[in-house]
Amino acid sequence: MTPLAIAAAALLGYLLGAIPVGLLVGKVARGIDIRRSGSGRTGTTNVLRSIGPLGAAIVLLLDVAKGLAAAAIGQSLGGDWGAASGGLAAVLGHTRSVFIGFGGGRGVATAAGVLAVLAPAVLLLVVPLFALVAGVTRYVSLASLTVALAAPLTVATLLLVGRAGVPALAFAILGCGLVILAHADNIGRLRSGSERRLGRREPDAHG
Repeated sequence: MTPLAIAAAALLGYLLGAIPVGLLVGKVARGIDIRRSGSGRTGTTNVLRSIGPLGAAIVLLLDVAKGLAAAAIGQSLGGDWGAASGGLAAVLGHTRSVFIGFGGGRGVATAAGVLAVLAPAVLLLVVPLFALVAGVTRYVSLASLTVALAAPLTVATLLLVGRAGVPALAFAILGCGLVILAHADNIGRLRSGSERRLGRREPDAHG
């Protein structure tokens, strides 16, 4: 592991994460700019509400793949610290993409892809937890925030029993922090009671 390898992993990770998959799927599937629909975000939930389940499934898989690829490439360059660096940069790229004026998604799926490389056992908890919270409350944002808080605690527990490393914990803390920051507007709506529930079609973000 060298500083150059870590920097290369971060650069490649950011560029991978910054690919606006949701925007591309919206253009191909419906000829629309997903940023002008619903929440204006490019992630799975806005695609689901604006385009439908097939488009959302494609975006989900590709956003997970971005994180997985960024972490795997980073790992090949600089071990687990390279994976953590590349993965963190991928989440940043997804939420703040240079290709679309530093907009993007919330980073949940991309972070899950990174964790699949660094600490796959975490997904055995957070995926069912996400499904449970989303299913019961119908708030995808609340489910996302719940797993963003649970993931670092789970990685820390795995670290104590020798099932995860310090780079995984560093990513979980910082990466999930980025996810929470990307949900700032959702947090405000949850507090005011105006957050949109799953199954409610998004209104146009521009009127």
